Amino acid sequence: MSSEKEAALATVPNDSPTIFDKIIKKEIPSTVVYEDEKVLAFRDINPQAPTHILIIPKVKDGLTGLSKAEERHVEILGYLLYVAKVVAKQEGLEDGYRVVINDGPSGCQSVYHIHVHLLGGRQMNWPPG
Repeated sequence: MSSEKEAALATVPNDSPTIFDKIIKKEIPSTVVYEDEKVLAFRDINPQAPTHILIIPKVKDGLTGLSKAEERHVEILGYLLYVAKVVAKQEGLEDGYRVVINDGPSGCQSVYHIHVHLLGGRQMNWPPG
């Protein structure tokens, strides 16, 4: 079993502060590639592709995962995808990239603060996972 899968299965879904909250507060270092008033994008410490960036909202607002989305989250969800496109261009991923949102234990979500994975720099395979 992969370490990511093990972490996802061992994590209890909740709304408690996460490692991402510490990264947002700059209490834990990260390699930031994009930041504005709404989101933070940084390099994944366990990259699954030559380019692997996590894009997170700075305010969780109960949005621990996609399955917790409510109508009030529509704007930030769209903005996360827009920023994925901006960062992909900034990273030179003109040939394409993949955007992934893991949700829940079976979706291999290990951090309960919604986040978008931007993966690129290599040929992706289908089907994923």
